[in-house]
Amino acid sequence: MATTSKIEWTQLTWNPVTGCSKISQGCKNCYAERMAKRLQAMGMKRYRSGFGVTLHWDLLDLPFRWKSPRLVFVNSMSDLFHDGVPFEFIKRVFATMTASPRHTFQVLTKRSGRLREVAAELDWPPNVWMGVSVEDQENVYRIEDLEHVPAAVRFLSIEPLLGPIERLPLLGIQWVIVGGESGPKARPMEKEWVESILSQCHEAGVAFFFKQWGGVRKKRAGRVLNGKTYDEMPSPLQLLLRGSSPDKNSRRASALSRRGALPEPRCDGSPSG
Repeated sequence: MATTSKIEWTQLTWNPVTGCSKISQGCKNCYAERMAKRLQAMGMKRYRSGFGVTLHWDLLDLPFRWKSPRLVFVNSMSDLFHDGVPFEFIKRVFATMTASPRHTFQVLTKRSGRLREVAAELDWPPNVWMGVSVEDQENVYRIEDLEHVPAAVRFLSIEPLLGPIERLPLLGIQWVIVGGESGPKARPMEKEWVESILSQCHEAGVAFFFKQWGGVRKKRAGRVLNGKTYDEMPSPLQLLLRGSSPDKNSRRASALSRRGALPEPRCDGSPSG
């Protein structure tokens, strides 16, 4: 279950865990839940439980099979720090990431409390980036939990952005991703909310990545903000993207790389999930 990703800020997804449960407003229209139910209806064995939390022990060693460096989003279809995931399994995922230094792993959670509780018991090699999702001012506390995690790169996924966030604690944060909600029931995102976060990031010297405006037709809405595409990434990514497989976007990727803006190159993998 490694899939080439259409997510603009990564290359590949790796899902040793699938399934999750809702804990805040950002989960209301979860894309992963929609996908899981669709795959269940298609008879996919790994989704026999739909969106119930499921451990895939046989996928723990999958990154060892990838020969060239990959930028990997871990558990796009779940939350590694969900209460339904045993700590022993989390340790196994981290062991695989530690033993795969050629790859860079992006781990993202809304369960920042559990992350903070167990962080000291995990290894944090430089190729493991840790992030939290923050959809509004009410959930900014997740960033405070992240501050206690000794990851080489700490990042924020502010998607879907559901309201203004005027006080982002960005000390120790290297990267911020912002995006609007997409899908049939997408809630609107105001331009002023995005501009405020952009301004805060630039003042703090934090890389800013604008993923999308979202909406029902997200491709039509695009991802241009005030005439510019923001593809800023933490600097360690530059080393990873050198030598990525060429594809139809490679010339654009190379041009942006020279300017310090590094988008998603394609890589081999199974159909999107």
